[in-house]
Amino acid sequence: MDTHDAMRPRRRFILQSAGASLALWALPLGARAADAGKGLKIGVIGSGRVGSTLGTLWVKAGHEVMFSSLDIEHDRKLAASIGAGARAGTPKEAAAFGEVLFFAVPYAALPGLGRDLAAEIKGKIVLDASNPIPGRDGDMAKEALAKGTGVASPQYLPGARIVRAYNEVGYNRMRDDAHRAGERLGIPLAGDDAQALKMAVRLVQDAGHEPVVVGGLARAREFDYGTPVFGRPMTAAELRKALGLNP
Repeated sequence: MDTHDAMRPRRRFILQSAGASLALWALPLGARAADAGKGLKIGVIGSGRVGSTLGTLWVKAGHEVMFSSLDIEHDRKLAASIGAGARAGTPKEAAAFGEVLFFAVPYAALPGLGRDLAAEIKGKIVLDASNPIPGRDGDMAKEALAKGTGVASPQYLPGARIVRAYNEVGYNRMRDDAHRAGERLGIPLAGDDAQALKMAVRLVQDAGHEPVVVGGLARAREFDYGTPVFGRPMTAAELRKALGLNP
């Protein structure tokens, strides 16, 4: 870790959603709160390129990760290649295992997963990286983009404390730019739950990136699929400027 990161002062993020405001202090790199030192159990639902990349980075950061998908043999091989701290299971097992869940699946799969995992996801923090892509996911993707994905996803994952995260940049940049020197890769976040946002901030930092809290879930549409910032890897400062956020 470089000295600049370790000395970075606390930043205050003001979140506005449904006429209410939330204040969230994001922890600086290298200055975690006492409870942030404990490794988490993370259930990854969808262990494709994005899920496997983030899950691997979190294992390296000291968390336990259970990978799941429709192909458990793939997940077992993935976990074995990562080593201690990684394991494989079914989506139901991963959802039950995780204190925090990470969803990275085709958007059309969310309604079914929300029904199948209803008991396991209720009340849990869910980082949702799934993107509605009309050419792949059909009309429901068009409807989600029209509403804004941050508004649509909670309808498919009822009871979950959702944060939109890691949907805006490709997995290869997540992997290659993790813990890079100098200004780190900016990752936009949006959520209505202050504690869920705080956890998302921590996990973005643990993965070696810099969180940029944009606001409540309604503002997640500002970095949805098809927006000017989508697919454009930027530093946190560049991302804030592009989204019109205060530095």
